[in-house]
Amino acid sequence: MGSDTPYFIGIDVGTGSARASLVAQNGEIKASSTKDTITWRDQHDHRIFEQSTNNIWEQICTAVKEVLKESNVPATAVKGLGFDATCSLAVSDFDANPITVTKGNDIGKNGNRNIILWADHRAEKEAELINSTGSIVLNYVGGTMSLEMEVPKILWLKKHMDPALFARCQFFDLPDFFTYKATGDNTRSYCSTTCKCSFVPDKGWQPDFFERIGLGELIDDDNWRQMGTAKGRVQTAGSPVGKGLSRQAAEELGLVEGTAVGSGLIDAYAGWMGTVAARYTENGQLSNVLPSLDESRHRLAAVAGTSTCHIVQGREGVFVKGVWGPYKDAAFPGWWMNEGGQSSTGQLIDFIITTHTAYPELKERAKQEGKAIHIVLLDVLEKLRHENHVDTYTELTKHIHFYPDFHGNRSPIADPRMRGSIVGLELESSIADLARKYYLTLEAIALQTRHIVEALNTAGHDITSLYMSGGQAKNVVMMQLFADTCNIPVVLPKSHSEAVVLGAAMLGRIAAEGVKAGEDMWKIMVEMTPAGTLVAPNAPSKVKKLLDAKYKIFRETIDIQKRWRQEIEEASE
Repeated sequence: MGSDTPYFIGIDVGTGSARASLVAQNGEIKASSTKDTITWRDQHDHRIFEQSTNNIWEQICTAVKEVLKESNVPATAVKGLGFDATCSLAVSDFDANPITVTKGNDIGKNGNRNIILWADHRAEKEAELINSTGSIVLNYVGGTMSLEMEVPKILWLKKHMDPALFARCQFFDLPDFFTYKATGDNTRSYCSTTCKCSFVPDKGWQPDFFERIGLGELIDDDNWRQMGTAKGRVQTAGSPVGKGLSRQAAEELGLVEGTAVGSGLIDAYAGWMGTVAARYTENGQLSNVLPSLDESRHRLAAVAGTSTCHIVQGREGVFVKGVWGPYKDAAFPGWWMNEGGQSSTGQLIDFIITTHTAYPELKERAKQEGKAIHIVLLDVLEKLRHENHVDTYTELTKHIHFYPDFHGNRSPIADPRMRGSIVGLELESSIADLARKYYLTLEAIALQTRHIVEALNTAGHDITSLYMSGGQAKNVVMMQLFADTCNIPVVLPKSHSEAVVLGAAMLGRIAAEGVKAGEDMWKIMVEMTPAGTLVAPNAPSKVKKLLDAKYKIFRETIDIQKRWRQEIEEASE
């Protein structure tokens, strides 16, 4: 492979791993490497999730060197790279040294554990304070700021940190930290600042909001130095950051100094970028129509892993109660985005399986049969379907109703106090019961997806298809359930695991080619996105009626839980 052929590297920092992929100009992935990263928990506080930028960077460097070696592509052929990462808060001093975020004597001092992960729920009281302000900032997060966003976490740190130590902190949404680490340039992205750090579209930072919540020092005479956006240095996705890779970063990555680095994206937005421009095959035939940029308005990207994010783009800002946004310039200049989400999906599926009393039996059976546990569960469901003389798995669970918000609701209720419930339990603990509860969990996640799609469309969007990526996209039964429950087609990516990192690689190409217009960005996305596979709704009439009835009950469950909570609060006064 000659060095005259351009390649791009995408780097995806997920919840538990860092992945690097080497991507050709046509979107073909030449090599990939994934490395596990460390997450620290607190055995006395289930809300705590912490990570380390040093640990993640080391794993990124190892992964990049491995893809170069595996592909035999010279470093000089890599023309650009892009980063995506989870929307977690990274803290460093002004020399880029990590600062400890762990509560205790070392908080605010230099130390390894400097990331408050997105899933960390320590800042509940701070989010409640912010949500009591009525600030314009709240209009752009669906009316309610999540405790998973960065400003509540920064406020929590201020409350627990010595003021002198707090003053030496820089605060980053994680994708921006890695473009900073790679280039030495502190330019931030619209994606991170607008989506997670309370930067208001067309208006910028709101000093009165920060003063009111007790973070007035961040204003810094309108320099906002601790937020990294002095003099308005904020860029759209893929814009070249600084002068490209610094000498030190290039040496650590095994790349060439000055290689273009594109302004980053939160991982869900990279999943959007890596999927929604796809053509698709239906009944073995590839659509010969190249999608237009306007078509992106009708395609909801769902990035489904530990949690799920739902992203849709529009020409105008649409305000959706309980859904984040509208965010201007988050990906394309001049375009707006909304983001819905489910705090726990893949995590919930694992929890339901592993906490069931039949889980050891399931593990042993999977080992003996040489199958994944999900396949064994589907085998059990198929047997139950035959024994009960029904046509679908949905009929096996028709009298059980599951509400899935074990970790609070992100969208469209935006209430971290929501909790899970199951109605219809029996005195059964067999592997058959586990299989039914597994399917019931998939069903509940699909019903909640319908709730989010309906909220978006009711507010003014026109979503007609769902573009999946992430680990759940390989679950064929689940994807059919999504199509049937939401009554819209689902498009699956060529590779469920590569879609997000492909989006990151596109950022590298956009930066290398100096692309600035949305239409030109879209052309790159169309060229680099492999064809997907369309899953059409095909539920029999009786099953469609069941799913509609279950959806009605699902919505009633929300109202009942809220009413019960209010009655208990009144009784506790």
